[in-house]
Amino acid sequence: MSTIERAEVFVASPGRNFVTLRITTSDGVTGLGDATLNGRELAVAAYLREHVVPLLIGRDPARIEDIWQYLYKGVYWRRGPVTMTAIAAVDTALWDIKGKVAGLPVYQLLGGKSREGVTVYAHASGADVPSLLDDVARFLDLGYRAVRAQAAVPDVAGTYGVRKGEGIYEPASTALPEEQPWDTEAYLGFAPTYLEAVRERFGFGFHLLHDVHHRLTPIEAARFGKRVEDCRLFWMEDPTPAENQEAFRIIRQHTTTPIAVGEVLSSIWDVQQLITEQLIDYVRTTVVHAGGITHLRRIFDLAALYQVRTGSHGATDLSPVTLAAAVHLDTAVPNFGIQEYMPHAPETMEIFRSGVRFADGMLVPSDEPGLGVEYDEQVAQRFPYQPRYLPVARRLDGSVHDW
Repeated sequence: MSTIERAEVFVASPGRNFVTLRITTSDGVTGLGDATLNGRELAVAAYLREHVVPLLIGRDPARIEDIWQYLYKGVYWRRGPVTMTAIAAVDTALWDIKGKVAGLPVYQLLGGKSREGVTVYAHASGADVPSLLDDVARFLDLGYRAVRAQAAVPDVAGTYGVRKGEGIYEPASTALPEEQPWDTEAYLGFAPTYLEAVRERFGFGFHLLHDVHHRLTPIEAARFGKRVEDCRLFWMEDPTPAENQEAFRIIRQHTTTPIAVGEVLSSIWDVQQLITEQLIDYVRTTVVHAGGITHLRRIFDLAALYQVRTGSHGATDLSPVTLAAAVHLDTAVPNFGIQEYMPHAPETMEIFRSGVRFADGMLVPSDEPGLGVEYDEQVAQRFPYQPRYLPVARRLDGSVHDW
């Protein structure tokens, strides 16, 4: 019987920090898992090295479900992003191994294709409305069928989601958190106008999305959603912090704009009420932060019972391993909605060699056995860890606000 012989944790910063787990079996088969938690990377790396890796050695890698339950139920302190990210790394690596042993891509192990490709959305932004419109045009010309639109609020330096220059948007860019100003009323007055401008110029032949990024109270979110109904958004993302799930009932009472939530939530219990009471339309939990393929499939299956569709987080703080795993799962599940996609930096792709392909506004998984991703640890050594933190938002009176 094959057993887990070795499990290694790598931390590298090719454009941003990534934590990668590589499991090797006694038969020499390897599997990769992503363990990246933006701004808390070393916490997960230590959790894996000190507390999880010793538990894996000698175990049967084929027993994915049993190992998942062992790592979850076998610890008194359950859930939370550090624990669930560590479990996700193990789970994803084991699925990668199982696919390689079976000689099949992971999506075949999950039931085969439900679709030929995974529709993704691009991230258009601008320092003002004209530059945003130019960016939307650029992505539509590249073949995207869905575009998220964000523009800098005038005189508010802390606007979320706006690239600096021509590079990839990466908010975790400083060794200590950047403290940014925020003005909710200015945002509420401005954001609807640029979403309307996008529709006025480009029409309704593509999906338009917008990320509120937890910035509003429930009634403010209701007001925003009502204002932009004529824009027919695919969704408004994270309109208010999700700790109080009852809050979404208030939003529902006032607007028909679809709601997407879940990228900072890490378990089926965190989204249970949101799904079963149909307070959201799209669940955005991810492979890496919600316990891996095994647990995310459970969340998606629960969502399917309530006509809630998937819309997993997919920013560049999720490594190509997570993107590949997400595309395999998205390809298989019946209630897929859309997948976030931000191409990684070239130096990232020097380390991670992935078979995921972009074509005609969609991602297509690799047909190589497993996930179809390779990790080059020799290249990774050229990119040592660098402390990087996400910003902190402060209202104009100086008090801390939700970033």
